[in-house]
Amino acid sequence: MEVLGIDVGATGIKGSIVDLSTGTLIGEKVKMKTPSPATPDSITSSIKQMIDVLQWTDKPVGIGFPSIVKEGVCWSASNIDTEFIGFPIQDHLEKVLNTKVKVVNDADAAGIAEMTFGKGKTLSDKLVIFITLGTGIGSAIFYKGVLVPNSELGHLFYKKSVFEKYASNSARELKGLGWKSWAKELNVYLQHLNHLFSPDVILIGGGVSKQFDKYKPYLNVECMVETAQLLNDAGIIGSAMSLRS
Repeated sequence: MEVLGIDVGATGIKGSIVDLSTGTLIGEKVKMKTPSPATPDSITSSIKQMIDVLQWTDKPVGIGFPSIVKEGVCWSASNIDTEFIGFPIQDHLEKVLNTKVKVVNDADAAGIAEMTFGKGKTLSDKLVIFITLGTGIGSAIFYKGVLVPNSELGHLFYKKSVFEKYASNSARELKGLGWKSWAKELNVYLQHLNHLFSPDVILIGGGVSKQFDKYKPYLNVECMVETAQLLNDAGIIGSAMSLRS
């Protein structure tokens, strides 16, 4: 079965057709910048544009979205416009696109893909925390293969704000930190997760997972920390997979 998966991020939107039997992308991967301001109207316009480019009109679409999503409604908006809080995004997109749409938390989508087609395949009996390091920090918790949805562990309080303001990839870029300096903040965050949840494994995904070898030597966490296998495609794959449920 082939489904279009769209991964909406704070700075970029990615989409591709996905083969759900193998968890692989089919054909081109389309990328575009997330509009600013990222309002319901502007995000809807970008999604419609991507569907047109990929020639997927009137077909089901799975979407990963940077928000707590419950029954198709957004309940947070840390890196998108606050108009999304309380917004029924799933019903809205189904009406606009005239097709079946499934909207889920973006990190949950990426985590499901990694647990199904990535390193998580061998960790189904473990407690796994999957995190994405990008503009913010997304998270997905799995216990014996079962997802605990909408965890948003990047929003745990730290210093004067929350951890994603210090340990995300955007924080590294904004402050001009080298890998060693940034890894110190990331290590504090990972140790905090370890102390709170005692996971067997923490998997690191997102764009900066490609650079894992550059900061891995500076991490000293009391549980296993590994890079995710699907890297930055996990969100697209997991978004498409959401239509299974």
